[in-house]
Amino acid sequence: MKFNKKIAVAVSGAVLLLAGQIALADSTTDIVDALVSKGVLTEEEGKLITKGHESKKKAEGTVGFKDGFKINSGDGKSNMSINGRIQADYRTYDIPSQASGAGAATDADTFDIRRAYLTAKGTFRGWINFEATLNAGGAGSQSSTASNKLLKYYWLETAFSDQFKVRFGQFKTPMGFETQTSSRFSDMTERDWAAQLSSSINKGIMVHGAPIPGTTYQFMVSNGGISYEEGENKIETAAGADGLSYTGRLTANIAEIMGNKDAIYHVGASYGYDSDLPAIAANGLPSYATNARGMTGVKVNSSAFVNPNVTRYGLEGIVAYNNYRLASEFNNASYGDAEGTTYSSSKDVSAWYVNASWMITGEKYSGAHKNGLADRMTPLANYTGFGSSGWGAWELALRYSDLDAKDFVATTGYSNSMHSYTAGLKWIVDPNTRFLLNYIYTDFENPITGGLTLISNSATRNEKAVNFRAQFDF
Repeated sequence: MKFNKKIAVAVSGAVLLLAGQIALADSTTDIVDALVSKGVLTEEEGKLITKGHESKKKAEGTVGFKDGFKINSGDGKSNMSINGRIQADYRTYDIPSQASGAGAATDADTFDIRRAYLTAKGTFRGWINFEATLNAGGAGSQSSTASNKLLKYYWLETAFSDQFKVRFGQFKTPMGFETQTSSRFSDMTERDWAAQLSSSINKGIMVHGAPIPGTTYQFMVSNGGISYEEGENKIETAAGADGLSYTGRLTANIAEIMGNKDAIYHVGASYGYDSDLPAIAANGLPSYATNARGMTGVKVNSSAFVNPNVTRYGLEGIVAYNNYRLASEFNNASYGDAEGTTYSSSKDVSAWYVNASWMITGEKYSGAHKNGLADRMTPLANYTGFGSSGWGAWELALRYSDLDAKDFVATTGYSNSMHSYTAGLKWIVDPNTRFLLNYIYTDFENPITGGLTLISNSATRNEKAVNFRAQFDF
């Protein structure tokens, strides 16, 4: 047939006719397009060949890269991706009198692999989702023991629809914006104290979904825990203190509901109740380091709580228009004795922050806000090295933070409240690479001497720090 003859001529004569172009072609589609442009094939004949190639490609599945190496099945119902992140930090501090001793160790100038994660995640048959994340960084984890530093997240999820999903395993509890947002997309190098009032990572079951675009809901039942990330790779071991935690979060982005693609009008609320937890001995409540990941500023001394209950609640709000954004969050944790005496003996710890951000290069924040959380920011023009026409995305941010534990008496040598000021400069080279530079100044309500050996024998009322991070994720 005439058509078959044309194909034979085109394929056998490709190198001679199109040496300059076909030598560089890496797919059948590239070759066909070149042949059409040279008039060897008509557009109709080219489309027919390409259609056959794409049909075969679809049947076999695809392998590619989009924010991770991804394998897709031919029917589009199953996929798996390999993702990872590395956050390499440098931290330097200026503390009075060149303090030494155990308490000053956290203020040592240091390089650190803050996080190094490797993740396998995907979907099977269109409705079974899964994730397993390995934490290879270890030393940078906020977990308290070495055994807690291998597996970070591992869960299985049945996604009946976008409106109703059920997740089982170990993952973040739905408490607050900062806790839920990935460290890849956080405003500063370290999350604010408000995030540390949640139990963060825990084991349990969660139902969640998006009833309508712009809204989300989450409800989780888990083992619970007193402190931040306490539930990481931990199970209940005492029958006398094996209560459960109930946590929920609701969010709405009013701008998205209204169809406004230039703005974010985000509101959210969280609530959690942990019952019958293991007893808290005197001085056993969580302590809090500065937002520079430096010295312990707040450490409280309390009478023992017997199988305590912990009630948590939080409010969050974000307003953004084009390249300007204002975010704020308030979280509170109330610690009390077992059922019946919770309210008469409860003591509160609260934290809040306000963060103002400006994308100097003009990127819209609305494009990086999805499902009630901050997401990946894509520069208007990536920076690709010397001679690049693009400069990436540049952001300037300021944050004020406050932590109040005044219901408790501070442990000798520590404070029961502190507040900090953070100035941040962020360079997003491309969607996967970013550099962050933070200056953090922290004020302590009471002078800090705990664990410090001070040459001048005086206490310090503040901490000054610079944090730098180089981050790549895929």
